[in-house]
Amino acid sequence: MTISVFDLFSVGIGPSSSHTVGPMRAARTFASGLAASGVVSETASVKAELFGSLGATGYGHGSPAAVILGLEGERPEDIDTDTVAPRVAAIRASRRLRLMGEHEITFVEDDDLVMHRRKSLPAHPNGMRFAALDASGAELASHMYYSVGGGFVVDAEATGELRIVPDTTVVTYPFRTGAELLDHCLLNGLSVADVMLANELAWRSEDEVRSGLLHIWDVMQECVAKGCTREGALPGGLRVPRRAKSLYDKLMTEDPASDPLYIMDWISLYALAVNEENASGGRVVTAPTNGAAGIIPAVLHYYRRFVPDATDDGVVEFLLTAGAIGVILKETGSISGAEVGCQGEVGSACAMAAAALAAVLGGTPLQVENAAEIGLEHHLGLTCDPVGGLVQIPCIERNAVGSTKAVHAARIALRGDGTHVVPLDKAIKTMRETGADMSTKYKETARGGLALNVIEC
Repeated sequence: MTISVFDLFSVGIGPSSSHTVGPMRAARTFASGLAASGVVSETASVKAELFGSLGATGYGHGSPAAVILGLEGERPEDIDTDTVAPRVAAIRASRRLRLMGEHEITFVEDDDLVMHRRKSLPAHPNGMRFAALDASGAELASHMYYSVGGGFVVDAEATGELRIVPDTTVVTYPFRTGAELLDHCLLNGLSVADVMLANELAWRSEDEVRSGLLHIWDVMQECVAKGCTREGALPGGLRVPRRAKSLYDKLMTEDPASDPLYIMDWISLYALAVNEENASGGRVVTAPTNGAAGIIPAVLHYYRRFVPDATDDGVVEFLLTAGAIGVILKETGSISGAEVGCQGEVGSACAMAAAALAAVLGGTPLQVENAAEIGLEHHLGLTCDPVGGLVQIPCIERNAVGSTKAVHAARIALRGDGTHVVPLDKAIKTMRETGADMSTKYKETARGGLALNVIEC
């Protein structure tokens, strides 16, 4: 399967790529399929079922609203986030929605949207089933989907088995592993970003790649800027207070020379701002997931603001490098908290950010791969245990800590020559195996860890 940097970095909405973005895309795909097959006019109602982690924590992750708006034809990349709450409220009150914005049907959420908290489909923890019914209740069409992390949605057979239709685009330097990526770099005298760019040219021109990545950077900056201005408590029963604005106000009045760790607080701020926006359903960049969306923007902000002579060319190199590491993680590991725990989300984002920072600071391909390995290795075994099923505790602070760890990982790698004992591929294999061994209660079900020991108020 060929993965583009724009598959890993996509504009969407919070609070979760797997639980919000994925279900919205799946619901829209099902609705558009009804229109394409000619049965939409006969459809009187649609029943949606969410399984596994989606069913267990979907309410806290905004999955019901995502399904409703996806059936209406909305896309996570361009929906107006300010309209989500009133539109969903209106649909719930009227008990009517419009498939693909055109054909009106009955939709009674209590009956038509079923959250299976302890029942899963066979191929992945994040399973969904949609069925269209006529006025007599007879089934016109049905389909299964899996939201496999990062907003990726995979089609499924009637049995629930994955039906992956791979992108078979031929690229200049195909790679699935860190070893293969390094071989391309060393044999051809290329940087990691050079390899990734050459592959991106299979889909779009160099100018389009550059402008697309700078647009991603613009959205990241807008997200941070919004997060630094908003006050009050985040939505949900925990009433978690926003902290980014107060931290921003303090940092703006402080003397940088008075605190040797002043810059570290800025890195934490950038991550907090992004993840508070994500938790409130705002516009974010999936990087590579929403739950870990603050790490790459935070480290990239650090580069752009605090590294002398930082440029837009560096931003492009940063995102291409991060994307290359993300390809390896997606292909041979996992970026899904429901599959391997938070090591696959925050751990993956930290590895991507560490590698990218090492690259723009002048690191060799060997040092870049080393930085990615350090970033991932020290998140191995990290559980996904969101309190109340909300992407707030421990997720928001975890992004801030993961961001500073990425900077630390890059600096350790740059102080060496790239030689190290544990290759990135072995760390990823370990993550995958650890995730397989991990109890389901630690994989985005809110049935273990902090989610069990912190009482919701």
